[in-house]
Amino acid sequence: MLVHEFLEASAFARPDKIALIAGGERLTYVEINTRANRLAQALLAHGIRRGDRVVIQLPNSVQAVVAIFGALKAGAVFVPVNPTAKREKLCYILNNCRAAALVSGFGPDYLPDLRWLKVAIVCNKGGGSVSNSEKQGNAAALSYEEVQSEFLAEKPPSSSLDTDLACLIYTSGSTGQPKGVMCEHRHVVFASGSIIQYLENRSSDIVLDLLPLSFDYGLYQLLMTFRFGGTLVLENSFAFPSLVLQRIEQERVTGLPGVPTLFTLLLQTDLEDYDLSSLRYLTNTAAALPASHIIELRNRFPQARLYSMYGLTETKRTLYLPPEKLDRRPGSVGIPIPGTQAWLEDAEGREVRRGRVGELVIHGPHVMRGYWENEKATALRFRPGPAPGERLCYTGDLFRQDADGFFYFIGRKEEIIKSRGEKVAPKEVEEALYALEGVAEAAVIGMPDPILGEAVKAFVVRRSQGLTSSRVLAHCRARLEDFMVPRMVEFVSSLPKNSSGKVDRIALKANMEGRKETLAAADAPQMAGLAEIGSGS
Repeated sequence: MLVHEFLEASAFARPDKIALIAGGERLTYVEINTRANRLAQALLAHGIRRGDRVVIQLPNSVQAVVAIFGALKAGAVFVPVNPTAKREKLCYILNNCRAAALVSGFGPDYLPDLRWLKVAIVCNKGGGSVSNSEKQGNAAALSYEEVQSEFLAEKPPSSSLDTDLACLIYTSGSTGQPKGVMCEHRHVVFASGSIIQYLENRSSDIVLDLLPLSFDYGLYQLLMTFRFGGTLVLENSFAFPSLVLQRIEQERVTGLPGVPTLFTLLLQTDLEDYDLSSLRYLTNTAAALPASHIIELRNRFPQARLYSMYGLTETKRTLYLPPEKLDRRPGSVGIPIPGTQAWLEDAEGREVRRGRVGELVIHGPHVMRGYWENEKATALRFRPGPAPGERLCYTGDLFRQDADGFFYFIGRKEEIIKSRGEKVAPKEVEEALYALEGVAEAAVIGMPDPILGEAVKAFVVRRSQGLTSSRVLAHCRARLEDFMVPRMVEFVSSLPKNSSGKVDRIALKANMEGRKETLAAADAPQMAGLAEIGSGS
């Protein structure tokens, strides 16, 4: 099966069903399929061939959906880029993947000459025509409206194989330039099918997608919904919780995929004025939900099944917690998704016993091909599997397993704080902070310290001004070992987030200079203990 066949099969089985609600339009499966055919024909007419890369930089919109499936129908590889990405990053991605086509809201003069580019399709709100005489270097430039009015609606012939690349998804690049994760058709087909299986999706489901299509969590809402023949409500933001709740009520949404930031906003909102009875399930990934948030979400959305999940672009989804296990294991992100395996290894590559911390290793048909033209990074993350031709993904994330095999996220290897010779997992401190009434959001980082090595610093978004640093520290001392207790607490109005909704710890550290810190003195026993620091590993 090929990814664009998700759309084609649903268009055949349910031609008149509303598939997409976006930007004031309500489009059926057959209407989207026809528009995607036209875009594919335009790409082919301008020299796009099997395996060429088509960069798509658009906000969540009908045009973005059409461009994704149009690129696939042309046998090309779609490359979604966040619409807020700056020109420098866009140019890097265009050059890195040697893009043959660009679908964006920018005119031909926006970018410097790109010698690989054959065609630029411009989608703009004004809908104005772009003359074919205009060039982007050697590339033709035409408007989305021209594509839809001048090219054939027939499905183009396909020569794609399931081992061909379907998409390149560039990682956030927090440790350097972004890397393109190579996703074959078969990888996407397997991952989407496995997720649909455990979510028990059905054609009657209506999914609200507030996440950018450049983020694989947001992208898969589109791909999965079109595969099971449901309806996707596509929006651009969850900045205004009341609008999200209105949308759920108006469209009778059954599925709400979110990230901790969204759920934190919803938990701060009065839900009594909205009819949310249609919600059948909630899903969370990108970062783990605090146990306190899980309990509150269960109370506020009692009719909805809540799925805590863990994944990364290199495997799409990896772990999920069946909702019936939440009460016993609210801190767990579950078990491997259907059809896959996972285990933990130590630094020497030995499998660790349950109860101990190790790096998560993933085995299954969802392990992607590697990073685009980056053999060094590929070799570090993707390694040979137990059988010839298989490959494993080494995640760089630390977990532990309980006696029953359920996984618990500890932290990124590079985020572990070494303080007083001890290892501190930021997530463990953050869990303690979230348990304090009045804490809306929290993040913990390590700061250089001449005595401690690294000092634990907490950033807290508070729900009320009555919360003080002394109260935060007293709460932490009562719940954490002394070396884990923050040495500093800073109250902030918000936490920096990356495009996938995760707290950007690098930005937190980078913004430290010149910002006023709220320092909280440690208690006397803790200070006295500094003279007894050991040389722990």
